[in-house]
Amino acid sequence: MKVIFMGTPDFAVPILHKLASSGYDVQLVVTQPDRPKGRKQTLTPPPVKVAAEELGIPVFQPEKIKNEEEWRKVEKIKPDIIVTAAFGQILPKGLLDVPPLGCINVHASLLPKYRGGAPIHQAIIDGEKETGITIMYMVEKLDAGAILSQRAMPIEEHDTTGTMHDKLSRLGADLLLDTLPEIAAGSINAVEQEDAEATFAPNITKEKEKIDWHLSAAAVHNQVRGLAPWPVAYTTLGDKRLKIWRTEKTNRQSTQAPGTIVALSEAGIEVACGDGAVLKVLEIQPSGKKRIDVNTFIHGAGKQWRPGMKLGE
Repeated sequence: MKVIFMGTPDFAVPILHKLASSGYDVQLVVTQPDRPKGRKQTLTPPPVKVAAEELGIPVFQPEKIKNEEEWRKVEKIKPDIIVTAAFGQILPKGLLDVPPLGCINVHASLLPKYRGGAPIHQAIIDGEKETGITIMYMVEKLDAGAILSQRAMPIEEHDTTGTMHDKLSRLGADLLLDTLPEIAAGSINAVEQEDAEATFAPNITKEKEKIDWHLSAAAVHNQVRGLAPWPVAYTTLGDKRLKIWRTEKTNRQSTQAPGTIVALSEAGIEVACGDGAVLKVLEIQPSGKKRIDVNTFIHGAGKQWRPGMKLGE
């Protein structure tokens, strides 16, 4: 089976490795162009490009694959199938029609729930107890193609977007390898999605990163988990901005206003939330500093913090 693989971030790397190591003829890897990264804006290749070069697979980096001049270059390879995973661009109909076995996508949710670019983040933010992988045919509409296979995975209380990202990437690689033989044999049973049941997970905006302490303690805890380790939830104290990396739910209650520091110790900073429950902050990152545990923080940058101070104003 002649394969073209399309992907960009770390999520797609184990999937590419699994394809290449399982006997599939990956003729070309298509990924996003190199982008400036970090404070110095160093031009950096996407993780999939790095992996492809290590595997000795040719790489193509179109700025916009929808341009006919660009996708015609892909067409010349005459692939049997195109496999995508977090590629970051919608494929044009002309390209979707090229491979006889179709274009398929490895998506990190149980579609039709969480169509869009941030399905892992949103599932955790919403407090879901499970998510999973869907492999589907690609169509011109976002994540709306017929479902070929699905596999669920629980979201544990301690899971973050980071831990689920890695688990789902491996699960996606395994499910893809189980699905491809059925596609090749023509025995796959594609099931159309119910659009009426669709929910969406758009890319995370700056507004979604800010903690609203008027929400319940559980909702704030899920927001912190869902935004760790990127882009990371934040709050403020006065004009100072602080990233909140890790929190812990408690059994304690408070009558103080949401955002008020109820208590602080080496074990954590306890903050009142909108439902009267108290949430404990365990890891914090002051602006311009490194991520640290609360014990280090209250003996350093946070040594002036006291109960009664209010976050988020």
